[in-house]
Amino acid sequence: MGKLDEVDVAILGYLQENGKRSYTEIAKMLNVSEGTVRTRINKMLKDGVFEFIIHMDPNMIGLNVQVIIGISTKLGQQETIANWLNTFQEVRFVGAFSGRYDLLIQAYFKNNDDLVHFVNKELATMDGILSVDVNIELKQYKDSFSYIVKKD
Repeated sequence: MGKLDEVDVAILGYLQENGKRSYTEIAKMLNVSEGTVRTRINKMLKDGVFEFIIHMDPNMIGLNVQVIIGISTKLGQQETIANWLNTFQEVRFVGAFSGRYDLLIQAYFKNNDDLVHFVNKELATMDGILSVDVNIELKQYKDSFSYIVKKD
């Protein structure tokens, strides 16, 4: 997809505010046709600009332990380990970073016992992991997937 124009960004902003907002409502707010909104949304979805997801509160569904784990890997093993980590349902995010750790992951567990099992029985068995640094979230101040700044 080419560069997003002002209409595309405005559509994304309205969907960001309320993902259930109708195409007709967005069209009226932008003074364009409903077909224009539908076509642009479909194109942005096809091109991977965004996706519709359900954002849940982990605590409300019983995932009470949220962690960020820094992982140091053997040289040449980073991608293999990242792909392996992707297979765990508990792992929400895996990323390669510059800095102290080769990989950072975000994971959610029902309780501390499940976290300990993951670290000592899963991570410990993977050849190529040199060390892990487990950081348990104590309090959350922000959890957002909003990237479009609304203009008033």
